[in-house]
Amino acid sequence: MKAVGVELNEFRDALEKKAERYDIKLAETEIARLCGYYQLLLEWNPRAHLVAPCSPGEFATRHVLESLLLLPCLSHDARIADVGSGAGLPIIPVLIKRADVFATLIESSKRKAVFLREALRVTGLSEQAMVIAERFENISRPDVNYVTSRALDRFTEMLPKLIQWAQTGSTLLLFGGETLRKKITQSGLASRSIHIPDSERRFLFVIKSEPRPVGVLTYRTTSIAISCCPEITNSAGGNSIS
Repeated sequence: MKAVGVELNEFRDALEKKAERYDIKLAETEIARLCGYYQLLLEWNPRAHLVAPCSPGEFATRHVLESLLLLPCLSHDARIADVGSGAGLPIIPVLIKRADVFATLIESSKRKAVFLREALRVTGLSEQAMVIAERFENISRPDVNYVTSRALDRFTEMLPKLIQWAQTGSTLLLFGGETLRKKITQSGLASRSIHIPDSERRFLFVIKSEPRPVGVLTYRTTSIAISCCPEITNSAGGNSIS
């Protein structure tokens, strides 16, 4: 087993080398905070099972940099509900990068909720976020304009409930692969798929809710890769979803 210091160095090195591939620029202070978050996760993961085992480099790309693909999709002062927060992905990297964003982290596991509160404290994000230890369907949707989800249990099964819970006027940002894309299509949501860097079949799906005159929700779906989200820019295991 590698020493924590070695893993942190490999994590930092991967962030610095791969960030450009994801069209991300990270300041030294942001990298330091991400390293603090990763160190805490390494300490908690054996007992809390936050993410599937992976190398520091894979965590930097597959988890952290992939999470930061949300950034171009978020308006200034965005308010986000992160459903099934788990290890804090994608929301903790996003909060580190965007001080104007406020998030509600919704996680049904009490143990993981404790980790999330500690992670927010360690990374200096406690004023930017709150944690609710409950299933999303058991609470009212917070006052948000974006809903994110990356590691919700039984994601494809829960998708219709999540769409209904998100309500009109919000934007859903969902990470997933071909299985999720098929479920979105089966739900009557048109979609266009754009590939996430350094993955074989993973996408970021952006679903913008639009009310019909009769009061029935419709959703317009696109898939976003790295650098732009033009139609909404001025308006959003382990940790994996197939």
